[in-house]
Amino acid sequence: MKYFLYGENFSMKIELISPAVEENAPIPNLALLILAALSPPDVTISFTDDLLTPIDLEKGLKEVDLVGITVLTKTALRAYRIADAYRKRGIPVVLGGIHPTALPGESKEHADAIVIGEAEEIWPRLIEDVRRDDLKPFYQQEGFVDPSKIPRPRREILPRRGYFPLDVIQVSRGCPYRCEFCSVRKFFGDTYRLRPVSDIVDEVRSLSHRLIMFNDDNIIGNPSYSRELFKALTPLRKKWIGQASLSGLREAKDVELLAKSGCMGLLIGFESLSKSNLIQSHKYQNNPEEYREAIDLLHRFGISIWASFIFGFDEDEPSIVEETVSFCIQAKLFSAVFALLTPYPETVFYHRVKNEGRLFQDQWWLLENPNDAAPYFFPRKMDVETLRKGWKNAWGEFYSFPSILKRFHWNYPPTLINRLVYFPFQLMQRRFARKKVIEGRRRYRGHSHSY
Repeated sequence: MKYFLYGENFSMKIELISPAVEENAPIPNLALLILAALSPPDVTISFTDDLLTPIDLEKGLKEVDLVGITVLTKTALRAYRIADAYRKRGIPVVLGGIHPTALPGESKEHADAIVIGEAEEIWPRLIEDVRRDDLKPFYQQEGFVDPSKIPRPRREILPRRGYFPLDVIQVSRGCPYRCEFCSVRKFFGDTYRLRPVSDIVDEVRSLSHRLIMFNDDNIIGNPSYSRELFKALTPLRKKWIGQASLSGLREAKDVELLAKSGCMGLLIGFESLSKSNLIQSHKYQNNPEEYREAIDLLHRFGISIWASFIFGFDEDEPSIVEETVSFCIQAKLFSAVFALLTPYPETVFYHRVKNEGRLFQDQWWLLENPNDAAPYFFPRKMDVETLRKGWKNAWGEFYSFPSILKRFHWNYPPTLINRLVYFPFQLMQRRFARKKVIEGRRRYRGHSHSY
């Protein structure tokens, strides 16, 4: 790849891209907004969300000097195709994110440079290297960024329409837990770092939407910090949603503080009703015997629950599907996501099933339709087809009309979610379950572009 030598007065143009797959939600990508904030003031930044504006690889490429693409494993194939298209035009491409960090060698085949891990200390230097025609093949900073030095994202580069009406903010980096199947540890290491509460409050005050989404892997991973944060958020009268572990939801006083701070709903990874599955997966913080108590406590304070369950663990038998769905309906969960256990690259689980000879589809992320081949490994106590059938049945049963009516909280506190959002959301998820999961349709790639 040939680069051009830029003079000191050259105004550089950088295109930042968030590639998309069908199941992406219309939520802004915070990582790219932080890169924009780290860019020198003489650099012109443009941004494309492939979900909102699908990129035409033949006619939709921009005339820029550098392209930066953030890559998740599920968006890897799409990201590679976008990168390849730009490189054919002689425009250098940088890839970063969880997937290139896990597989820098594979990613480098589609890029001029790879950022491994966090980029706060690297990005300005990388831009200068491009100016000097000295772009390195790999960039990796020493250690992890001090969370107090994370800049405020440049939200003004986002398109004005197309996203959910909320603002995204980040409080922490990493997670205190070590789940076998999770890829967070590969990116953030064995760290759990927290931004100063005063920085969070200042940023929240500047946000235009009343609804906030904390995109942290665990908003309550440090109990003393989270209490300080929630107390500081309370006077701001914002509403928020986030992701949390069960370990911080046992005490009524903590859940009451959550509600007072504006918490409307939490995504919680219950994952399994089997304690042995949780132990093998190193998710020691979960205890199925405490699930119902935690759920009822959250409901009592008007906090909705988006529950996550995974099928395909070693102790899972075919009956686990019906047991799990029945539990979700009886617990009156607002929403549930049923996932197939997935061997993400370089996770402990990936290496375990590969070493055991159970990984029948490696590099599944490079398949044209990867969902059709899931779960990519042989389960222990049921065959692949039984697992897939059960997974589809779970979605269909949970979002059936009888289930939707049973799960509605008729005596629930009159929250916005319960009164105005519940039924429209259920109908939307019912459609997703039928079209995407059960029928396996592609949701929005009905364009004539080259995907």
